[in-house]
Amino acid sequence: MADAQQTSQDASQTQAARAARVIEQTLKNAELTWENPEPGSYVVTLPGTRKLSTTCSLRVGRHALSLNAFVIRHPDENAEGVHRWLLERNLRLYGVSYAVDGLGDIYLTGKLPLAAVTEDEIDRLLGSVLEAADGSFNTLLELGFAGAIRKEYAWRVSRGESTRNLDAFAHLTQGPSGPSAPSGPSA
Repeated sequence: MADAQQTSQDASQTQAARAARVIEQTLKNAELTWENPEPGSYVVTLPGTRKLSTTCSLRVGRHALSLNAFVIRHPDENAEGVHRWLLERNLRLYGVSYAVDGLGDIYLTGKLPLAAVTEDEIDRLLGSVLEAADGSFNTLLELGFAGAIRKEYAWRVSRGESTRNLDAFAHLTQGPSGPSAPSGPSA
């Protein structure tokens, strides 16, 4: 019995070491910025266009590779609408899914058996993370932070500051006759 357990442990360690080598080679080939803070643990920075970057953690376990990437903090408003959108979107994602932590912050998570870890599969998973985090970023901001976007826009306009990085949200900040004017007691 002890020999069988030892053989199983040896096989797990061999698979974990192979998976780690594959991950490192994939990250090098993709020319991504990454760290290896401890054996079997990788922190990768994926560059974005809507979201500046997405930090993705890869952890090689005994039997599986787990992936975790922060997407956005908990929504200020419309949490139910945001969560519904995430669940509907989960149906179309490859290898990852949206998840919410105890604080309501939104992540992407995934698991892959160590035997399935290949350069192509790691590349596909990282691509899926990038598309799901970066590609959905503006939609998530619109759904969960529309009020904050409007306030930020009004604040910048009132001070003559640039609103260029809010251009993607013009439909939220401009009425039919131009920019929305600040209103309410704090205007």
